[in-house]
Amino acid sequence: MKAKIIGISSYLPSRVVTNDELSKTLDTSHEWIYSRTGIASRHVSAYDELTSTLAIEAAKQVLEQSEVRPGEIDAIIVSTTTGDTRFPSCACKVQGAIGASKAFAFDVNAACAGFIYALAVADSMMKSMKLKNVLLIASETLTKFVDWTDRSTCVLFGDGAGALVLQSSDDETSGIIATKLYSNGDEEKYNSILSHNGAQNDYRGYITMAGRSVFKYAIEYMAMSMHDILNENNMTMNDIDWVIPHQANRRILESLCKMKEFPLEKFVITTENHANTSSASIPLAMRDAMYRGIVKKGDTLLFSALGAGLVWGSAIIRL
Repeated sequence: MKAKIIGISSYLPSRVVTNDELSKTLDTSHEWIYSRTGIASRHVSAYDELTSTLAIEAAKQVLEQSEVRPGEIDAIIVSTTTGDTRFPSCACKVQGAIGASKAFAFDVNAACAGFIYALAVADSMMKSMKLKNVLLIASETLTKFVDWTDRSTCVLFGDGAGALVLQSSDDETSGIIATKLYSNGDEEKYNSILSHNGAQNDYRGYITMAGRSVFKYAIEYMAMSMHDILNENNMTMNDIDWVIPHQANRRILESLCKMKEFPLEKFVITTENHANTSSASIPLAMRDAMYRGIVKKGDTLLFSALGAGLVWGSAIIRL
């Protein structure tokens, strides 16, 4: 039995903030930001647009697209590091909003690697619990957690949500082929949310980042997980049609390809218009590539991401 993707959708807030707009309030410019990150603009949620708001809209779209009724959903898994509240979970809010009364619901928090973690959890639960349909959503509102006076962080992030419907299938030609997860808690200091006065126990603080260290670890750890998952499944990059990585920074991805000899032409990169949307970045990039006809049914995809924790991982799927 394979967990097969039968639908994918995305939802982005309507407000778009360009680099030029940021340059009016920050000591920066479009050229400075773009040359260092590959980001030109980002979607920013309104005050009353919560992480659950984005998740619910993406969920409604993907259910309509996949022709699965809310009552046919067995489980809802939401990957987020920016939940509306500590509790209840964002997934429970989605369940109530869409009327998926049969589903159990919970959140997964693995920062920017959260989508891959949630994918692995969904795949495992579908096999062990014999679930038929799982709604998997990655939704983030990171711009609510940035210090808009700090040009080293606020230019990097955007908001958005991506949603998938996974369905159990006996068709062995498509579905999730493999997932592989890692973590290293010794390196948790490189990304975190700190309060305005520096305390580590304020949920509503600002994002902080040790940029150079994260850059280095992203290249090393993502390359390691990609090599590992390919080797363990007797595959090479020749077997992969597209790599869809976490969209943190275009320079990271270009350096990854140059230093680790991966083919950049196989990488889907959407940082220019999405910025870093944390765990939502992979499904957003995948949906964008499918909409543009770049990624097609039958393609084999390799996902990879690293996030705060540190946590990282990779996954291989065939559409």
